[in-house]
Amino acid sequence: MTKRDFPKIHFYDQDFVDIYDKTWAWMQDCWKAVDEKSIDIGGDKPTGRPIGGKFFSYHKDAVVLQTDAIFSSFSLVYSNRIYQAHPTLNIFYDRQEENGAIRSAYTTDTGLPILKEDNPEGVGMPIFSWAEYNLYHKSANKKRIRDILPKLHSYNLWIDSRFKRPNGLYATPVSATGMVNAPREGTVYPIDFNSMMAINVLFMSALAEILNDKEASFQYKKQYFALKTQINALMWDSEDGFYYDIDENEKKVKVRTLATYWTMLAEIPNEDKAECLIDKLIDPECFGTPHPFPSLAKNEPTFDENGGGYRGSVFSHLNFIVIKALERYQRWDIARECAIRHLYFILDSISLDPRHIGLWEAYRPLKEGPAVWAERPDFPRSQYLSFAALSTICLMIENVVGLFISLPRKTVDWVIPNMDIMGIENLSLKRNLITILSNKSGRGWEIHMESEKLYYFTINILGKKKKTLPIPSGKCSMLIDKL
Repeated sequence: MTKRDFPKIHFYDQDFVDIYDKTWAWMQDCWKAVDEKSIDIGGDKPTGRPIGGKFFSYHKDAVVLQTDAIFSSFSLVYSNRIYQAHPTLNIFYDRQEENGAIRSAYTTDTGLPILKEDNPEGVGMPIFSWAEYNLYHKSANKKRIRDILPKLHSYNLWIDSRFKRPNGLYATPVSATGMVNAPREGTVYPIDFNSMMAINVLFMSALAEILNDKEASFQYKKQYFALKTQINALMWDSEDGFYYDIDENEKKVKVRTLATYWTMLAEIPNEDKAECLIDKLIDPECFGTPHPFPSLAKNEPTFDENGGGYRGSVFSHLNFIVIKALERYQRWDIARECAIRHLYFILDSISLDPRHIGLWEAYRPLKEGPAVWAERPDFPRSQYLSFAALSTICLMIENVVGLFISLPRKTVDWVIPNMDIMGIENLSLKRNLITILSNKSGRGWEIHMESEKLYYFTINILGKKKKTLPIPSGKCSMLIDKL
């Protein structure tokens, strides 16, 4: 295997390995290359000229979306730099306007923003800082943080100036969250957008900390706690044990959607509140459907068992959010179990239709197969990899195999409930290819490792063992029973 290959995963179910490999092969279709000669992509205003260079975009669309740029970055960082994660994000920063605005979509042929009637400002999911923090831990590029943090700061100020209200919350169109047809009528302050803003400033604080800018880090953290306080004060319903959207009079819009789980990713609920939310995730009458997790609770009157867009469909990007939220509260067991169930439904949905050997934008919550939305025959999109690859690549590495990598720290954490035959081969760790594989020999469970340079390895067998060891260059192995 050369340095130009994708990392190879090992898992006891070969179907999981196959869909991981196929996703990398399909990724080529979403990778666009436009000749940059004579194309100016700099400046403070949209250029009115084509978007150039290489970037990630859905292969059937002539647009580049903020959601695609952000979510695809979480998968592309595992490509061993075959597909770079940052150029698509740069398209948005390069088009930042003088007032700090970054719009959620641009056409590829003109580079101009797409503004719609239900979202005239074109505001999108404000979570660039989370993507950049993840990018830093997979690339260790501190210079990039210096370059982009001022842009993120300006973007943050623009959102504040347009959408922040005297109560400290953000009033935005629900369409800005992506949940276009969710039954959230009357919502003025969406729970997910407000939680995203909390995530935004929380990770901006972390980025400032990396640059050792203590004052900026403190100011962002201060914004975070102010927003957290208001979300808990105005959007939490103690009787229902749930966070809701609120209307213009700050009355709760009592519809249970998966949007609420952005609060856990932002670490807004305390342990007791988080427990209430987790109970609903595993309740088969709420979000604990056979295929976890529907975008709308099963016991809501408008729930659609066929999906119906955001009225019950299972979306990979929302599952990714929920699983990462569970990690924040150390619920690795539920996170892994649900990731595996989700992947089995993805695999079973492929075998249903021999004409379509691929992935879907959304799936049914109660049985196998792609979701159906009667009013939208073009839904769900096939091979929508900015969402789907989150499951087949990112969750596969992080939550099924259980590996968490930080390049600047030179660390690999392996979090698993029990030993299985699995691992990863030739994963790039800051110009260092590493391999970690487990199998059972006559001496018990053994982990084999290979590395070009030293790194630090932590194995965490949940509730049983946790140990950190320096792993030298070359080949080595360790017996679990000897730890």
